[in-house]
Amino acid sequence: MELKTAAQIETMAEGGRRLAAVLAQLRAAVHPGITTLALDRIAHDLIVKGGDMPNFLHYRPAGAKKAYPYTLCASVNNVVVHGQPSGYVLKDGDVVKLDLGLRHRGLNLDSAITVGVGSVTKLAGKLLSVTEESLYAGIGQAEVGKTLGDIGWAIERVIGKNKFSVVDGLTGHGIGRELHEEPTVFNFGERKTGMRLVEGLVIAIEPMVATGRGAIMQLPDESYGTVDGSLTAQFEHTVAITADGPRILTKIV
Repeated sequence: MELKTAAQIETMAEGGRRLAAVLAQLRAAVHPGITTLALDRIAHDLIVKGGDMPNFLHYRPAGAKKAYPYTLCASVNNVVVHGQPSGYVLKDGDVVKLDLGLRHRGLNLDSAITVGVGSVTKLAGKLLSVTEESLYAGIGQAEVGKTLGDIGWAIERVIGKNKFSVVDGLTGHGIGRELHEEPTVFNFGERKTGMRLVEGLVIAIEPMVATGRGAIMQLPDESYGTVDGSLTAQFEHTVAITADGPRILTKIV
């Protein structure tokens, strides 16, 4: 785990603004009839045009059989994360998770949104709202002197009171020179437990939520989907722990 200097955090903030701008354009591009592969091409072109590097492209996380071949993770409906862009045509009522990262001046940023395609069900709309609410509840605990357990507790509390489930086995993480660094940031926990948060720590907080059970399975393309086929959502921000409170580096404005 490497704590970041004030200068590094400013560099990451600039990268975060760039990433947020790309995600905002991707969100606007989502509509019935577009393929997830087309969204990947948009993401790649925007990142490269901005002078940065897609950090998911050719990335091979621990345990993966092969490097990831795309810029964007586009996970539809019951697929939670790591969905590979394809010729799949988004249709009215789908829910698509857009997970994206870039490397700016040697430092990594990571963020995700979930977008409803056309008109979605009332359940899907609630899922998106609750998942995003849980993200901000977790961010609200990201203060000097609090703990990782406080973040997980806040996220889990929002999800549980709405009768949804935290997805099993998938977590947030530290981030900086590497896309995935220590510590692991769980989406559940107990208050005042776990690592104490200190100034200079930068983490990716990313609740992943299912309408049904949280059990998942790995699919042939190395993505993860719910065992029961239930709908899922994901929202993520890169957040710096500062003396003035949590600083969201990837906020879409």
